[in-house]
Amino acid sequence: MDFKELIEVRRSARSYKEEQIKDETIKEIIEEALKAPSWKNSETARYYVANTPESIEKVAAALPEFNRNSSKNAALVVTTFVRDISGFSAGVAENELSNKWGAYDLGLSNAYFILAAKEHGLDTLIMGLRDAAALRKDFGIPKNEQITSVIALGVADGPLKMRPRKAVDEVTKFL
Repeated sequence: MDFKELIEVRRSARSYKEEQIKDETIKEIIEEALKAPSWKNSETARYYVANTPESIEKVAAALPEFNRNSSKNAALVVTTFVRDISGFSAGVAENELSNKWGAYDLGLSNAYFILAAKEHGLDTLIMGLRDAAALRKDFGIPKNEQITSVIALGVADGPLKMRPRKAVDEVTKFL
């Protein structure tokens, strides 16, 4: 599908069919996500994939109940970025954003991830509420990585609707 159609049909899914996603498909999606731009091509995004019943259960336990319910039957992907690289040169922050550049880069990579998933016929839900300490412990995520989100990945159980969006004139100012 062309890009305009892709961004039109990609929506957050809050209900998934009980359908296993192949590890190989998830690897392809991550490979496509890694093509996102990053600070000095530093590529600090990291993906921890829960795609077995046991690992999915562990990640789900680190989510609030409403996110557990919204992501049931989906694979769960924990996304992180390596701190102190994006936005830094020789260990010194380049400007006041410092590690927020790592979050920015991960956001770009996650955007590519959810669009690539849709191109593969899959749906997603990005969840920011999570117990980072539990995820770090359960999956051995290094302390130098900032845990940012959990992305549900699967086949939506039902149609996804476009919610209203702000008008361009409401969010744009030409200088």
